[in-house]
Amino acid sequence: MSVTRATPPSRGLMALGAILLLTSACAKAPAVIESYDFGGLDPQRHFMAVQTAQDMRAKGQRVWCVPFARNVSGIQIRGNAEKWWGKAKGLYPRGKDPVVGAVMAFSATNSMPMGHIAVVSEVVSPREIRVDHANWKRNQVSLKMAVIDVSKANDWSAVRVESQPGSFGKTYPINGFIYPTGA
Repeated sequence: MSVTRATPPSRGLMALGAILLLTSACAKAPAVIESYDFGGLDPQRHFMAVQTAQDMRAKGQRVWCVPFARNVSGIQIRGNAEKWWGKAKGLYPRGKDPVVGAVMAFSATNSMPMGHIAVVSEVVSPREIRVDHANWKRNQVSLKMAVIDVSKANDWSAVRVESQPGSFGKTYPINGFIYPTGA
């Protein structure tokens, strides 16, 4: 049996390794990593949100998109839907990529002056998702509603929502997606 002594690494190699470690700590990570798993939808939270909306309707109360999306996603933002995108800045990661569990923030329009928010429940393809949301149809919860990206840049800045099976409505502007991992 022969034993050979391992050759110590050269000082240059050790210095290079140290520099790489130090500079990697200074690198800025992207706001959202595309492959990151945000945990999807919590089934208990989802059930509770749907049940709460059903109970409210049974009592003659109005069901709104904001409390429904907050209950489903866990994102703790208050105020009308058109304010969510701005209020999320610095509190929650935001981006242009749909991820299950993220809140899609619609911009305010003449026909939707308070904006709208919906929770991504499924990513079907790079240009199609399904959302769960409330009050798209007056005072109702809509589950697994199809949404397609119709933006020219393929960046989810404009969408059409399937309000009736096989029928996508008009184009709506989108601010982006708010991801459910808070600071």
